[in-house]
Amino acid sequence: MIVWISFIILVSIFLVLDLFVFNRNAHVINTKEASKYTALWVGIALAFTGMVYFIYDNNWIANPDNLSAGTAALKYVTGYLIELSLSIDNIFVIAVIFKSFTIPLKYQHRVLFWGIVGALVFRGLMIFFGVALINEVSWMTYVFGAFLLYTAYNMLTSHEEDFDPDKSSIYRFARKLFPVTKQLDGQKMFVIQAGKRVATPLFLALIVIELTDILFALDSIPAILAITSDPFLVFASNILAIMGLRSMYFFLSNLLDKFQYIHYSLVAILAFVGVKLILVHHVEFPEWLSLAVIFAALGIGMLFSSFYKSDEKDRQDVKESLNTDKKL
Repeated sequence: MIVWISFIILVSIFLVLDLFVFNRNAHVINTKEASKYTALWVGIALAFTGMVYFIYDNNWIANPDNLSAGTAALKYVTGYLIELSLSIDNIFVIAVIFKSFTIPLKYQHRVLFWGIVGALVFRGLMIFFGVALINEVSWMTYVFGAFLLYTAYNMLTSHEEDFDPDKSSIYRFARKLFPVTKQLDGQKMFVIQAGKRVATPLFLALIVIELTDILFALDSIPAILAITSDPFLVFASNILAIMGLRSMYFFLSNLLDKFQYIHYSLVAILAFVGVKLILVHHVEFPEWLSLAVIFAALGIGMLFSSFYKSDEKDRQDVKESLNTDKKL
């Protein structure tokens, strides 16, 4: 239990430092700053592999699958890379949401921060129930596997449309619960107008991002359960991947037009883990194979993307979707 408490305290300290020390004042996070934070978060997550090895080598935590320290460390890294890879698709959606609500770049970090806090809670609950289902109902692996294959097919064939807040059911539902204004007032989620507490576009964007993350979790959590059903490994890899999502979002803000084929890499990864879940009781997949598939899928996607030459209009559309009115 002490390992779980220590990990949650560590994550909480990181969050407090991030919001109240490093990003206390709203500002535009440029590519250079974002690249430093991205490297920091990825470095922390990868360094935690050593801690995982140490924890399991000393039997400091319940080990229901009797994993060796080396196997636990390898499963953690594999799970982390899967979650990090699937986060890329989430970044594209977040960019569209911010553009739709016309959220200036310098206020986006605050929304993402509270979005991450909510994601930690919701994903923790979903991981708890997901692991319980896998352990108690063996045939749930087939259900999760089939769901991931369906998701991969959906990603491959779907044609996304621009999100329009005015036509959104979330926006209409929010207006029934509390007054809403389309005017921003700095970083405030709520303002007082005519004596009433009114929600700003920042709060509405936060709600949409939270709900979107829950939908993404329906894909990512079954994906990591294909690697391991150990609760701590699933939780730690998932949470550390989410923690780095904000900096990665700003890091990729000017690079998204260079990753045109990464979407297909994610399809391949989801399809692989879906097949692995379905066959988990019949075929033993070596740990190195999952890592190899992840690296190969991402590598091929990046290779094809490097040959993709988007025209100036496409490049401008991408930049506009992430750099909304920097002057504000």
